[in-house]
Amino acid sequence: MTTIEGNLKGVRERLKQACARTGRDANAVSLLAVSKTFDADAVCLALDAGQHAFGENYVQEGAEKIEALRSLRPDAALQWHCIGPLQSNKTRPVAEAFDWVQSVDRLKIAQRLSEQRPADLPPLQICLQVNVDGGANKSGVAPEALADLASVVVLLPRLKLRGLMCIPEPSPDFDTQRELFLRAKALFDQLNARGMELDTLSMGMSDDLEAAVAAGSTMVRVGRGVFGSRPTKLTSSV
Repeated sequence: MTTIEGNLKGVRERLKQACARTGRDANAVSLLAVSKTFDADAVCLALDAGQHAFGENYVQEGAEKIEALRSLRPDAALQWHCIGPLQSNKTRPVAEAFDWVQSVDRLKIAQRLSEQRPADLPPLQICLQVNVDGGANKSGVAPEALADLASVVVLLPRLKLRGLMCIPEPSPDFDTQRELFLRAKALFDQLNARGMELDTLSMGMSDDLEAAVAAGSTMVRVGRGVFGSRPTKLTSSV
């Protein structure tokens, strides 16, 4: 068993136990393996261990890795998520290469992704990133502006609005973590009450996935817990 395989087994067991503690189905929460700064060989090891969904923060690095995996594993059914802050001048390679973008926080980004998504590809799956704890230097739409943004994004062609993503400030306290995640869950429920039909609530990482699951997460994003400590970043492009 490789280290990555063992790590994946451990994370999946954590998810299983977290679901059991809150009475949720074990299949209710999916795992996104965050492969940023790890090379294509590491992704292949995770793929061999049954992991098919991967998250990338850096556009150039992610696009190069996606292309590498097409050559290394041409028959593999991989799903690629862009999860890092996205600049407007970087939207085209994301629209052309990725399957999901979880970090949309303003209309201009969504519009560019919609315009640049190739017609021969399926619609780009979108999550809106919401700044649930109001950090001044953090990415994400403000909670009070979320509904207006969602109501426009849901109508854009070549995009499919799937849900919300959040990255609260780290906290060692489970109850504090859960309270912040519950803010995102409340916003998610409010949008669905408006008829949005969202199904994805992406929240929780290596250190707080249990609290996220308890609050209703449907997808956790785990990097260190799967791949180990990060090597030097391959690229600074975001």
